[in-house]
Amino acid sequence: MPAIVFTTMPTTIPTIADLQPTLTGNRVLIRPLLATDWDAMYRADSDPTIWAGHPASNRYQEPLFRSFFEEALASGSAFALINRADEAIIGSSRYHGYDAALSEIEIGWSFLACEYWGGSYNLEIKTLLLSHAFKFVDCVVFWVGDANIRSQRAMEKIGGVRRAGIFTRSIGGVTSNNVVLEIRKETKAVN
Repeated sequence: MPAIVFTTMPTTIPTIADLQPTLTGNRVLIRPLLATDWDAMYRADSDPTIWAGHPASNRYQEPLFRSFFEEALASGSAFALINRADEAIIGSSRYHGYDAALSEIEIGWSFLACEYWGGSYNLEIKTLLLSHAFKFVDCVVFWVGDANIRSQRAMEKIGGVRRAGIFTRSIGGVTSNNVVLEIRKETKAVN
């Protein structure tokens, strides 16, 4: 078993990086998360299948998702993912841990309603977020629960390269083991 590496992510966000832009793709609109998104966001999230394999596998429960949603709003870097065809909220994501010295940021806290899995929605969302992030960083990282094989494969499919080791993170009082995948600007697979 690989050694566990303990890491603390920076929480200071400088003003030079736009961490909550509105991004438009062919099928998806990514816009800043709003408090008024609660009902639609919870409808998109409330399928337990979304969270199977995730360290917070019970996040579909209203009190836990409420906490997740409030933390996302407070982050100042969270997004609502909108299907442009019907303007429905289909998920959420956010930027986190911007580190100018390392020229690195995380894309995470992401979920997508099950009916949008397996197609090109995740690719379009990640392409938009990566393209924007690469305007101000050289590396984007994705923390994925070590047992969340589905999400690890999805990240590898778009060019994520696994860093060596298992990384431990505590969120909301829950400590979990994670793998970290990265996509570097000079080698990004998504265009």
